[in-house]
Amino acid sequence: MKPIRWIKKNTNINFLGLKKISIFFSFLLCICSIFSIFIFSLNYGIDFKGGTLIEIKSTSKIEISDIRSRLYGIGFEDAQIQTFGSDDTILIRIENDNVINGEADLNASKIIAKELGNLFLIQRTEIVGPKVSSELIQKGVLAIITAVSLMLFYIWIRFEWQFSLGAVLALIHDVIITIGLFSLFGIEFNLSIIAALLTIIGYSMNDTVVVYDRIRENLRKYKQMDLFELINNSINDTLSRTTLTSVTTLLALFSLYFLGGEVIRGFTLAMIIGVFIGTYSSIFVASQIIFFLGIKRDWSKN
Repeated sequence: MKPIRWIKKNTNINFLGLKKISIFFSFLLCICSIFSIFIFSLNYGIDFKGGTLIEIKSTSKIEISDIRSRLYGIGFEDAQIQTFGSDDTILIRIENDNVINGEADLNASKIIAKELGNLFLIQRTEIVGPKVSSELIQKGVLAIITAVSLMLFYIWIRFEWQFSLGAVLALIHDVIITIGLFSLFGIEFNLSIIAALLTIIGYSMNDTVVVYDRIRENLRKYKQMDLFELINNSINDTLSRTTLTSVTTLLALFSLYFLGGEVIRGFTLAMIIGVFIGTYSSIFVASQIIFFLGIKRDWSKN
């Protein structure tokens, strides 16, 4: 049975010919993302900020103004209130520095539950202390750095240092832009987003390795072919596989985003952004870098 190809086998798109445009576009996106992170910061969730989160549900539409007035009456003037998926469910967020009559977050959640529990169903309560939230931030950053470092080492061993550098720069490119978009649009950044970023790193690396493997294979097969043409041919050879994988993954992710509920929506959105950016970077970023750095032509002994 022949593999599915929705792009013609002899497709010859000049990807490297677009290097000036793609490099400028990627550089612009990364700079804008970094500026966005510094200017707007990240909308940290309870996991990283610390505090109390309470989800309440009703059989009918909940009026946020009514909840706000009730919380105001018991001293929680700064509580953040928002709908969660549908109009009959809301989230209440209390930051760590918001205390009532000397009561800490644990007692604050009890006070709110007592005030609202008779009128609404308390679906869940999450409490994260400042020490725990600080540790979670450190562990999240460490997890991303460790993943990228291991990827760098793996590619270095399997290919050459030029491939390794190209792959890692593409990964950093993907992570920066994804985080920048979360910052720009104020989307909540929590532990599930860290999990999504780690998944994006793996997905993007997989796409990049497929292209790199074909480049290495063609280096062995066509020893006299110009490197520019060889890399272009390699990208075109794997284009059908790369785009088909991305499209099928996106179909599943969009289904989860619209049908999976509010709890996993942030994770799914990060994955959707990551798949788009990862597919782009494996074609336009990683390959451009190894062409710029240059690679050895004789792979017969490897």
